[in-house]
Amino acid sequence: MSQSIPALEFSKVSVVYGDKTSFEVRALDGINVKFPESSVTGIIGHTGSGKSTLAMLTNGLLKPTEGQVLLFGEDIWSKKHSMKEIRSRVGLVFQYPEYQLFDETVEADIAFGPKNIGLDPEEINKRVMTAADFCGLSEKELKRSPFELSGGQKRRAAIAGVLAMQPKVLVLDEPAAGLDPKGREEILGGLDEYRRAYGATLLLISHSMEDIAKYTDRILALKNGKVCLQGTLDEVFAKAELMFDAKLDVPQITKLFIELKKRSICASTDVYTVERAKQMVETVIREAKNA
Repeated sequence: MSQSIPALEFSKVSVVYGDKTSFEVRALDGINVKFPESSVTGIIGHTGSGKSTLAMLTNGLLKPTEGQVLLFGEDIWSKKHSMKEIRSRVGLVFQYPEYQLFDETVEADIAFGPKNIGLDPEEINKRVMTAADFCGLSEKELKRSPFELSGGQKRRAAIAGVLAMQPKVLVLDEPAAGLDPKGREEILGGLDEYRRAYGATLLLISHSMEDIAKYTDRILALKNGKVCLQGTLDEVFAKAELMFDAKLDVPQITKLFIELKKRSICASTDVYTVERAKQMVETVIREAKNA
C-alpha cells in the first residue's frame, strides 16, 4: 500500500449549493481527507451530513466550490484529464443501482461500459465474466433479461457493470441497502474480493455500523459538512463515546463495551466485532482471576 500518494484526496474541499443566494447551503466545509491506496473506508453520518455530495465529487459528477479533488496526486479538474478518463478510473455505485439497468440481457448490460471505451470483443467478454463472478452471477443469469431477475440479482448485475470497468477507486452508496443478511454478505463479500484482486480503493457509504466494522479498515465520520472523526477502526472506536455523544451510530457490541467502561469493568471501547469482544471478555476474566 502506497503511503506517499493516496489513491484519492480531498484538499480543503467545500461545496456550496445556491452560492450567494438566500438559499445558500454549505454541504461540505473545507474538508481534508486522504484515502490510502487499497484501503476500504467506511463513510458515516446523518442525512444531510455531506456523504452523497462527497460521493459525487469523487468522479467529477460535481465540481467543488473550493479546493481540489486529487486522484493519485493529480487534480481531476485539470485540463490534462477528461471526465471520460476519470470516470473509467473511479466507479460510482448509487443507492439502488438496479433501477439503471436497461439492456436486453444482463450480459449486454455489464458489457456496456467496456464496449463504450472501445475495448476489443475478447477483452469485453473477459471483463464481463470476471465481473459476473465477483458478483455471484451465473452464465445462465447472464443470458436472461435483467427485468426477469430478483431484486438481489438485479443489484448484483448493476454492480457488475461498474466492476467491468475495473476502476482503481470504487465509491458505493449503500450497496447492500434493503437486502437480507445473505444478500448483504454476497454483495459486500464480492466487493471485498474485487478490492483484493485489483488493489482497488473502496469508499463504502453505509448506515450499517456492523457492515462498516466487518468490511472496512478506516472510518470517516461527517457531521454538518465537516469531518467529525477519521482514522483506522481502532483509532475511531477508541473514541466510541464521542461517536455516541454525537449521535452517530455504533455497532451493538460497541455500545455494550461503552456501558462496561462506564461501570469500570472494561477500560477500552475499541471493540467492534464479536471475535474482538470475545478476546476482550477473556482478558477481563483472566485479569480478575489474577487480581
